[in-house]
Amino acid sequence: MSRPLPRTLDLRALLEKRSHFLFGARATGKSSLIRSQLDPSVPVIDLLRGDVFLRLSANPSELEGMLDAASGQQVVVIDEVQKVPALLDEVHRLIEQRHWRFLLTGSSARKLKHGGANLLAGRARTANLFPLTFHELANAGKFALDHHLRWGGLPLVALSDEPHEDLTAYVDTYVREEVIAEGIIRKLPPFARFLKTAALANGQLINYTALGSDAQVSPSTIRQYVSVLEDTLVAFQLEPFTETTQRKAISTAKLYFFDTGVTHALAQTRAIDRNSNLYGAAFEQFIAIELRAYLSYRRSDAALRYWRSTHQQEVDFVVGRTLAIEVKATTNATDRDARHLRAFQEERLVEQAIVVSHDRIERRAGGVIFLPWDVFLQRLWDDTWTIN
Repeated sequence: MSRPLPRTLDLRALLEKRSHFLFGARATGKSSLIRSQLDPSVPVIDLLRGDVFLRLSANPSELEGMLDAASGQQVVVIDEVQKVPALLDEVHRLIEQRHWRFLLTGSSARKLKHGGANLLAGRARTANLFPLTFHELANAGKFALDHHLRWGGLPLVALSDEPHEDLTAYVDTYVREEVIAEGIIRKLPPFARFLKTAALANGQLINYTALGSDAQVSPSTIRQYVSVLEDTLVAFQLEPFTETTQRKAISTAKLYFFDTGVTHALAQTRAIDRNSNLYGAAFEQFIAIELRAYLSYRRSDAALRYWRSTHQQEVDFVVGRTLAIEVKATTNATDRDARHLRAFQEERLVEQAIVVSHDRIERRAGGVIFLPWDVFLQRLWDDTWTIN
């Protein structure tokens, strides 16, 4: 078995300070990260094991006895903690009385958020693990943009010799069955129609009525479906930037799936032509995913948003009050590609405006910086900008 790629998220540094929840969609590499970064002596309570799940779900107080070898500043891992939310009361007590630090992993936050679970009242912070990033793959000499746009960054897919087979298996066994196992989605056909429809609308404004019409369910059901995708970490909403005063902004969020490969699998994409709108949409999604991972791994409070005026002027991403970013798949970025950025700049709400594209020429024109996509990402991950 090949060694897993080094990841940006540093569990040891996190756990030196406090207990943490570690959330990430299944197959983002949480178990591999734990094995590679934590000492083998760290106890791991794996709730995917049937015997462990049955024992602790019947009697959560047995947790302390199962960990009686742990003492002092011992770290304890509980994997897939959402399967037994009642364990969090015991975790709370053991943090207070035994001063143990816990790493509590989960691939779904739904039962914790909506089931009244004890979220430890500030005694545990939250970290997230995402699919492999440009930074992680490029450092290992394994990044190829077109491959990444088509197949995504899930480790089991990105590093596979048979990405189509592994991605198909992931979608079939997880995104459908696992979500239904949440107990909210009981009928597969309408949810499967929704998944395809939502994937085809990836990166667009959320229109519950249109999605409901395509999936043949009510808008209220679509809202429930979107909530399930967010809670199971399969998708996220990109909120609008609405603070402009000269140009009124719309207030509807966009929906993005967490991985480009999963999006294409759900949409049943056969291939991505370099000159197609599909390629441009995948490229934009890739940049969104990179920005989201960067902000999370750097523990930044800066919001990732987009801006669109009521007159259809749009900036793809606004990062805090630091960066406004327009993403173009073109190899020849022109001043026309920056016209909406310049409109946004008139509000004087961010420090820099950037066009990120496939154009290899780096330049500055009229207050806008034009950067090749890889140069932009290298500077981002190298912390060239102080994000605020």
